[in-house]
Amino acid sequence: MLPENQLKISNKVLLAPLFAVLSIWIVFWVEVKFGFNFNEYGIYPKKLFGLRGVVLSPFIHGSVEHLYNNTIPLAVLTAFLFHFYQKVAFKALFWGILLSGLLTWLIGRSSYHIGASGLIYVLASFIFFKGIITKHYRWVALSLIVVFIYGSLIWYIFPIKDGISWEGHLSGFLTGLFLAFLLKVETPEEKRYDWEKEDFNEEEDPFLRQFDKDGNFIEIEEEKEETPKKIRIRYHYKSKEEGDTSS
Repeated sequence: MLPENQLKISNKVLLAPLFAVLSIWIVFWVEVKFGFNFNEYGIYPKKLFGLRGVVLSPFIHGSVEHLYNNTIPLAVLTAFLFHFYQKVAFKALFWGILLSGLLTWLIGRSSYHIGASGLIYVLASFIFFKGIITKHYRWVALSLIVVFIYGSLIWYIFPIKDGISWEGHLSGFLTGLFLAFLLKVETPEEKRYDWEKEDFNEEEDPFLRQFDKDGNFIEIEEEKEETPKKIRIRYHYKSKEEGDTSS
């Protein structure tokens, strides 16, 4: 049975993914609506003006397809982050955006690097490695879920396809791994049953008392309540004497 605080879903688990998705869609809508092109506000490696993209690039996308491909993973992984690692969620987002952006600025090609994919790699990497490091069964299970859903992302940290910022993906992956070691989290306390405790006495347990040391069932005769003795009541009738005229 899960602890009560693990069953509750915080408002942040719903609001954080919603805010993240709305922010990137609103920026793209403004571009289309007013004819702007925000690509020049992306990360441009090794140029001072390109540093502004460290913070701004996750909100900028080049096409509807690019935007759509990042929307669902961003929402899902952000929800995972705020539900399972709520106490360090904002730190992971802040340092994830900052460090992955700076690393992309250092190692990237001379081109504008835009999109939330770098942040997505930060989240996927952080959630996976944090679960493995803590070895907590619930977080390890979450790590396996992330691998099952987004395991194919690993291939895109290599230059296998033109037109994508593999440098941004690699930077996000490495940043997530770094943050998994850097950010400390409190492992949830596991509920222990009475039979798991060291001072547990088997002889006092009403269930285990029904078995011997070899596991054989012991028939325990229940004490039967004595049947109350029947009480007999005898009635004596006196016949009416002759000559008695009383009525």
